[in-house]
Amino acid sequence: MSKSSESESGMAGLILKLSCADAHGIVARISNYIADFQGNLRELNQFSDQEQGKFFARFEIETENLAVPVEDFISNFNEIGDSLKAEWHFRELPYKMKTAILVTKTDHCLNELLAKAEIGELPIEITSIIANRSSCEHIAKRYDLPFHLIEMDGEAKEAGFLKIADILKAEEVELTVLARFMQILPEWMCQQLSGNIINIHHSFLPAFIGANPYRQAYARGVKLIGATCHYVTSDLDAGPIIEQEVARVQHHHTPQDLMRLGRNCERNALARGIRYHVQDRTIIDNNRAIVFEG
Repeated sequence: MSKSSESESGMAGLILKLSCADAHGIVARISNYIADFQGNLRELNQFSDQEQGKFFARFEIETENLAVPVEDFISNFNEIGDSLKAEWHFRELPYKMKTAILVTKTDHCLNELLAKAEIGELPIEITSIIANRSSCEHIAKRYDLPFHLIEMDGEAKEAGFLKIADILKAEEVELTVLARFMQILPEWMCQQLSGNIINIHHSFLPAFIGANPYRQAYARGVKLIGATCHYVTSDLDAGPIIEQEVARVQHHHTPQDLMRLGRNCERNALARGIRYHVQDRTIIDNNRAIVFEG
């Protein structure tokens, strides 16, 4: 179930994200807890996985008239969370998530994120742009953002990733976005950033790998192309999927048209995926992501 959210209006509130074994009365118990402290349940999303016997939920709570300080409301929830043997997380609203964007040469996803952040459609604070090529430096200057150019060619690759890790730590980055960053991350970095790093890649039906995928797709006469936004794991392009976008291809479309359609898919899927993550609308369950759209 879902009701419309007003969290982007800047109202004070909390997001509670929870997962546990499914059982009767979980929603009622948490709703009563919120009501007992005079909180207002602004939005509720829930999902019961019958195959695994798991329960997932996202509660958005207005806290303006809470009967106790927010800190006490959060700490007192431990009794319920522990009794449910749940995993849960609170986030205070409003907030902006510190986000670093990694790029190589292609800039359409980067521009999309910068524009949406600037007009307030994405609640993120972009700490810097990190790149292994200088192609996007002028974009960073336009938005008055720090730009880190990292040498990663040949034997400099491992040292480059270590430098990136240092930057992310120094900037206290909460979310790392690979906006067409054409480098394969080492396993240690995937593990270090697990659950907090998002990638976008083109996905075709069928899949085309290697050079010039749009040319390959054109040659095969595909009818659908698309893009996949997913969490990064050590398995290349195989992490939990957050969002996907597809576009229909017509017989008169050229390879350039396919590229245009593909870029639109990538922009849209990545922006939505980041929005879901930042608003705590995703819960990672093994190799899939539960996504509560809003």
